Amino acid sequence: MDVSVDSGVVKEVYPEVFNTIPPQTNEKKPGQLNEEQLKQFYEEGYILVEEFFTPEELEPVRHAVDNLVEELAQKLYKAGKVKKLYSDYGLFERLTMLEKEFPGASILLHKNGKMPQAVRDLWSNERLLNVVEQLIGPDIVGHPVWNLRTKTPKNDATVVPWHQDSAYFDNESYRMMIPTAWIPLLDANENNGCMQVVKNGHKKGKVATHTCCAGPTWYVMLDEEVMEKSLDVDLNEDLVTVPVPYGGFLLFNNLTPHRSLNNYSSVIRWSFDLRWSSLHDPIAFWGLKDGVLLRSSKDPNLKVDWEPFLAVDRTTVQSKALNKEEDEFNTTISGPWMKKWDIVNHNRHTKGFAATGQAGNP
Repeated sequence: MDVSVDSGVVKEVYPEVFNTIPPQTNEKKPGQLNEEQLKQFYEEGYILVEEFFTPEELEPVRHAVDNLVEELAQKLYKAGKVKKLYSDYGLFERLTMLEKEFPGASILLHKNGKMPQAVRDLWSNERLLNVVEQLIGPDIVGHPVWNLRTKTPKNDATVVPWHQDSAYFDNESYRMMIPTAWIPLLDANENNGCMQVVKNGHKKGKVATHTCCAGPTWYVMLDEEVMEKSLDVDLNEDLVTVPVPYGGFLLFNNLTPHRSLNNYSSVIRWSFDLRWSSLHDPIAFWGLKDGVLLRSSKDPNLKVDWEPFLAVDRTTVQSKALNKEEDEFNTTISGPWMKKWDIVNHNRHTKGFAATGQAGNP
């Protein structure tokens, strides 16, 4: 396991990776981006894809998340952490009630490494992989960094600041395309915490200097002034708020600056972010966990072998790599990305990281 990277600041840039449309095949596959969409993705660093998933494809995912909340509720209740199961509340309210009794319940669910079958089906959806193939080719690996986002209302711990995804990965990621699909489980809008992106922020092929950590979170952050100066963007012109209707998704790359807004609604804004890498690139997550092969040009009838991937819990291995003790009700998150950037704001997450003896920039 290699967590030896001490700085995320590098001189090398790879603009051609993020600005050049790869050669496309003549075969048009179901779900693929049209020429205009593909052009926008490479020119602006993102694309909104609407009406992509059917209710029949997403409803099982909702049920799977509902089951994860049920498991968490039972776990908290049996341990005496909450006094009620709140079974009379639905998917979009129940975790909020648990959070009120046990602050950090949403973090526990965020840390949960379980990937139910319905989510695996979503990640390996044939039409979705057809889109990914346009960006990284036909040999597609599911990247080990995927997340269930538990954005409970008015919860600062669920607000993600400006960043580029490669700020979290090892520095190998700077030279490779890692596309992300952000998929909400309801209509996502500015009121309930949709995403904002900074178009054109990927053009220099550069990761800007981030700092750690934002507010009460474990999230690295990209200062707006630093972003504008180092990535040649103008937030007055390039900031885009992207509401995503249920059934659609936001597609962006690992150098596109983005953030999520606070949730001012009365319901939970559930979402998934799912990522992919090319089989021919190294997995850019510190050598802590392998990806899962989802599509192979050598084996068109590939049957995905999920077992090795599911057997390794990402939170557990990243904690072990930092010599950090974990317990089942620990609501702090630390990771090797904290080694890469100056810690300018301490909170319980960074203090937990400092206690591991790994922190180089307290």
